[in-house]
Amino acid sequence: MDKKNSMRRVWISGKTNRESYEIDEMYWFINKKSRKETRENIYLILMISREPRQIVGYALASDKSPERIQQIVDCAPEAKHYCTDGYLGYIDVVYPGLHIRNARDKKDTREVESINADVRHYIPIFARRSRCFARKIENAEAIVAVFVDAYNKYGEAKLKYRVPTVHRSPKASKHLHKYQELPFSLLNFL
Repeated sequence: MDKKNSMRRVWISGKTNRESYEIDEMYWFINKKSRKETRENIYLILMISREPRQIVGYALASDKSPERIQQIVDCAPEAKHYCTDGYLGYIDVVYPGLHIRNARDKKDTREVESINADVRHYIPIFARRSRCFARKIENAEAIVAVFVDAYNKYGEAKLKYRVPTVHRSPKASKHLHKYQELPFSLLNFL
């Protein structure tokens, strides 16, 4: 696999809401983290839909250039809004819908930040303070591809089985979960 072109199309649900997509990048290291340099050497760029929480597009590469982000936007189904954080590379991308760039806080990208946390939790090579490192970008790409497929299937199953809970007391419902517990977890799909 070419290191410059590690972009893949992903499977998404037919029920994916194309109202808003969020885009964010996270960095990590291939082979080992350098002790002398503080530079990152690999980026995982994710584009997600909010409802259901699914990964619509991603790229794993050694850069986070606007061209790479443009590839992700072009390969995914169109949305009305594209929400990003303050990274300046998002300005040079041509979006089919309205681009909402929020450099002050993370209110428009909280779902993708949450999925970044899921990636760091479920994939040991992306975990912070970990001794695990992928030796090659191809290995990291294969692991991310399996995770994205499982995560998207989990998002669709979660949408299918989520039924709002009816609480008996209106006072008690303020502190209870809105939905019933699911009979499965993300690990069932891996």
